[in-house]
Amino acid sequence: MREITYLEAIREAMTQEMERDERVFMIGEDIGEYGGAFQVSYGMLEQFGPERILDVPITELALTGAAVGAALIGMRPIAEIMFMDFTTLASEQLVNQAAKLRFMFGGKATVPMVLRTPSGSGTGAAEHHSQSLENWFTHIPGLKVVQPSTPYDAKGLLVSSIRDNNAVVFVEHKLLYKTKGPVPEELYTIPLGQADIKREGKDLTIIATAVMVQRSLQAAEELAKEGIDVEVVDPRTLRPLDKDTLINSVKKTGKVLIVHEAVKTSGIGGEFAAVIAESEAFGYLEAPIMRLAGEEIPIPYNRMLEYHAVPQVENIIEKARDLAQLKV
Repeated sequence: MREITYLEAIREAMTQEMERDERVFMIGEDIGEYGGAFQVSYGMLEQFGPERILDVPITELALTGAAVGAALIGMRPIAEIMFMDFTTLASEQLVNQAAKLRFMFGGKATVPMVLRTPSGSGTGAAEHHSQSLENWFTHIPGLKVVQPSTPYDAKGLLVSSIRDNNAVVFVEHKLLYKTKGPVPEELYTIPLGQADIKREGKDLTIIATAVMVQRSLQAAEELAKEGIDVEVVDPRTLRPLDKDTLINSVKKTGKVLIVHEAVKTSGIGGEFAAVIAESEAFGYLEAPIMRLAGEEIPIPYNRMLEYHAVPQVENIIEKARDLAQLKV
């Protein structure tokens, strides 16, 4: 199978869905002639024209509201927020309108929109362009939250998100845009709410999200040289969450390390831990549930400080090694 980048997989998903369904369109800042802040929509203006690639002024609140309105009347908008940090400005329309309207109208109205946004650190973009806020939106009933870690997952999950009749927050990590992987040329879907075991193992489970999946896989390869067999589980969608896959993995290994980039306090790792603790997997635990997450600080501009503000491969190795040797 051919290999393409995560960025190209996202562009291909949008392009193929727009070719298939005339109701699908894009709306965002600098997505037209410029091709998007990270060039995800490069070339799409020439293919689809300004009526379907809507380049708008700098107003996240308005463009999200326009997407909500368009979705209510039968369109399927893909709204791009340039950096996840700026979803704070779009939150009123996303949280108070998009998430609630289907419920408020008893299912007679739907809001089939996708809000795409890049998250995370690693590019030296400092405090206002490097945050991981995905767990904010998992707290809101009515929103679905998707966070793919591979090009294959990015395409399949985005197609499913575009076709879903609910509002979806689609979170793309900046450092993944240039990563490559096998992706079919044809359209395909990956169901929302279906986790994936990226690596089978028997000694301990690592549950990781976004770029931390790749770092956990690297850590697992190094730990294998020490005789520690790690299973890496990628939830892929944070809401709805595939609890069964997480629980069954922990039942198999008896130990779990949860890794994400966002700060530990109120991060998605707390939800994963609660799911395990409230399930039959709790009785299989051979050691306490452990979490590894970002430091409790804004992301620094200084590149070395930025590096140490979030988990790296060596941190995952150290934490997993400690866990593997730990007994209750």
